[in-house]
Amino acid sequence: MDRKRNRLEFRRKCIQLVSALLYNANLPGFASGSIYKGPSKGVCVPGLNCYSCPGAVGSCPLGALQNALSNLPHKLPLYIAGFFLLTGIVLGRVVCGFLCPFGLIQELLHKIPTPKIKKGQWTRRLSWLKYVVLALFVVALPIWYAFAQGLPVPAFCKYICPAGTLEGGFPLLALRPEYRALAGVLFSWKALLCVAILALCVFMYRAFCRFLCPLGAIYSLFSRLALLAVRVDKDLCDHCGACVRVCQMDIKRVGDHECIHCGQCAQVCHAKAIYFGKEQKPCIQAEQEKPSR
Repeated sequence: MDRKRNRLEFRRKCIQLVSALLYNANLPGFASGSIYKGPSKGVCVPGLNCYSCPGAVGSCPLGALQNALSNLPHKLPLYIAGFFLLTGIVLGRVVCGFLCPFGLIQELLHKIPTPKIKKGQWTRRLSWLKYVVLALFVVALPIWYAFAQGLPVPAFCKYICPAGTLEGGFPLLALRPEYRALAGVLFSWKALLCVAILALCVFMYRAFCRFLCPLGAIYSLFSRLALLAVRVDKDLCDHCGACVRVCQMDIKRVGDHECIHCGQCAQVCHAKAIYFGKEQKPCIQAEQEKPSR
């Protein structure tokens, strides 16, 4: 069982790594400290990946959403609305589990051998904080700046996003010394916040995803609709609870809004009730009903 779980996790890590490399395929940017501005930068990638990263070849969907909201009421955010609708219906939070570079970074940090903070009722309550971040910093503040001051201000990117600081701010300051004089109080705040979040991820599994990430909050809204998702066959499930116990996210049940569909739960389900996709394959049911000899 442990061997199967390790094999599944290795495959998932490979997909995460390939996604991170594809998102940041502009390798010359890391040498020159310049930001890629080619045509693909007008297309959003599914996961959280900073537009200002020297290697980024696409746009972050959160940054695109905030910029689109800043253009209200002069321009409707049709592209980004369609992007989230399509990605949410097809993938949902599978993006979080398989296609997010910052999720990979958090998981690798958590592998550092230290005492770990376990999930509980308090972490489950804190998981609702990301919806507050979504409503306030991604939606309300950009709209307020647009209407009150006529300024496009991506508030989440400007004040909070640790991915932007780690992938964009730190590399650009390291590669372009002339930028260091421009790093003021705001960057110091973001650097401190980024380091604090990364340090917390060493002791707590995917702390940023669970408590602060508004992108995960958006994709979670599609948890009941997503075509690719981990689901439970209610006829086979005996409600032993092993799936919830093994999960390090703050789920109450497999496939709920906190589930990132990593598939670890399926490996501990002795009833073989957990499957991936929209409908369970008939062969799984047939195997369950096959009499033992």
